[in-house]
Formats: sequence, C-alpha cells, structure tokens
Amino acid sequence: MAGKTDPGKIREQNEDKIGEEIELGTIVLADGMGGYHGGEVASAIAVNTILNHLHEYLPPLRTGAKDKGSGLGKESSVAKQAIAEANLEILSAAESQPQFRGMGTTVVLGLFYDNRLAVAHVGDSRMYRYRRGLLETVTKDHTLLQELIDRGMFTEEDARESLNKNLVTRALGIDQKVMIDIQEMMVEPDDIYLLCSDGLNDMIEDSQILDAIQVDGPNLQDIADSLIDKANAEGGRDNVSVVLARPLEAFPAPPKRWFEKVSDYFVN
Repeated sequence: MAGKTDPGKIREQNEDKIGEEIELGTIVLADGMGGYHGGEVASAIAVNTILNHLHEYLPPLRTGAKDKGSGLGKESSVAKQAIAEANLEILSAAESQPQFRGMGTTVVLGLFYDNRLAVAHVGDSRMYRYRRGLLETVTKDHTLLQELIDRGMFTEEDARESLNKNLVTRALGIDQKVMIDIQEMMVEPDDIYLLCSDGLNDMIEDSQILDAIQVDGPNLQDIADSLIDKANAEGGRDNVSVVLARPLEAFPAPPKRWFEKVSDYFVN
C-alpha cells in the first residue's frame, strides 16, 4: 500500500485526507468541501471515524458471515456502517461549531478480505482497478453530470469539458441519512487498486494513469509520486490525492480471527 496527497498548484489549503491500514486491509480517501477550513475538518473526521470504526468492529467478525438483510459479507456491512457513522460525526461537528456549518466530504473506501474487496463510496472520488494491462473505473461518480451522461444527454468526451462536472449529488455531512454505494468483487494477485480525488482525474486522462502504472511501477510509491506530478504538470487546479494497494498473492481467510490474516499479503 502507498499514498500521497498534495495541495496542487493553485490552492493553499489541502482539503483531501487519505488513510491506509495494512493490518485492516483498508484504503480510504476523502475530498472535503466547505469554507473556513471546513473541508479539511470534514475529510479528516471522515477518514479518522471510518478507521476507528473498522478497528473496533472488524476484529470480532467471523470471516465468511453474511448480513441477512443485504446478502453482503459482514465486512461490507461494517464498511457501510463506518461511513454512516462518519456522516453523523461531521453533522455533529458542524452543529456544535457554527463556522463549519455546510461542510461536507466525498469518501471512497476499499476493504480487502478473504480474496474479496468491498468498495463503498459517496460522491465523486474514484476507485480504479488495473488488471492484466487494463485499467477500468470501479466506482460511478455521484455527480449531476454523470446523471446526464446516464440519460444520454452528454457523452464522456463532452463531460470532460463541462463547467459543471464537479457538482456532486451525494456527500457526507449534508443529511442525517446518506445513500452509500457498496459492491463486492473478487481480487486477483497483482491487481492494483487506486483511489483518487477528482484533482487527479480532472487533470489527467485515464491513459496517463495507465501510463504511470505501467511505466513508473512496479513500486506503488513511485506510481503515487508520478500521478501527483502528472496532475500538477497539467495545472494542478485542485488538491490531488491517491492511495494504491496491490495484493501479491491470494489471501483466503484462515479458520481463525479476522484480523490475523491480511497484512502479510500487501507490499509497496
């Protein structure tokens, strides 16, 4: 696992926050918004709350257990609950400190377990997957523009030039209840998973992301550094952050406690 965050070339404040916890098999990224340092506060609350929640609720799990209501793995349910808790913590902070009212944040989370990956996200921070030479987007942006694309009113090419591409339709810190997209997928050894704020994918094309992975790898920190450099070279108009993870081999859950099985399978 590796990550890097940078304020970019224009903004003085960095409202992005990243986190990586090898022992939890977790990567997370949040892109905050709001005046008077509110974005910084919201994204920090989100990442810290999520990681604290996972530290508390993942270890007791019996791996392989399913949530009866959703059919998802218990790990996915815990990830979703962690984001919901972060949402409430942001709202509480904004209520108690008037200068932070209106602050919010996107979030994208990856949780690796038992040869699987749970992906949860709110907003337009993305996850990409690189597998066997191909790069694909795992998440779908929660933006007004994406809704217009889905309705056939915009093409992907037109969308890149739109002035409204960053109008998010979901974020943490807006309402008491937040709609969280969550999905599960199988993981293969040597997959690379990339989380990024929109300061990356707004500045560079997916082909440039692919180039960084293929040319500047295999070291994940080198890839992270290259992606930040590429975004800043294109203008760096926003904060830019990335987190990467690559499992070296299969990581089936052993018949023992959950947290005793993840960290040995990830390196930089």
